[in-house]
Amino acid sequence: MVLRESFDVERIEAEQAAAGEPYREFLRVPSLSCGMYLLPAGGSDPQSPHAEDEVYYVLHGRATFDVGGHEHLVHPGSVVYVPANAPHRFHTIEEDLKLLVFFAPAEGSRSRPGRARA
Repeated sequence: MVLRESFDVERIEAEQAAAGEPYREFLRVPSLSCGMYLLPAGGSDPQSPHAEDEVYYVLHGRATFDVGGHEHLVHPGSVVYVPANAPHRFHTIEEDLKLLVFFAPAEGSRSRPGRARA
């Protein structure tokens, strides 16, 4: 990965689609990592809790987000914070979701060996 000062969401999405990845990291420094997460309408979110704090910014789509048993309707412009180790997932995905994901510190930096992102 080449470190750049700016990123183009459409380019990231095109690279992600070409690779067939639901999640694609595009920035990683020790204190922060950023990625794009795509979930299809009617799909399921297989992720498990992360050892790092996390923020989602919804670029496109509509769904319900459950974090620690509290449900939130999300839509373009929604920002959701998830504390480290909190169970969370998107469900009832009404429209394809395109999400920017921010981890602090960088994803996996606090994780136990062998833990992988779903």
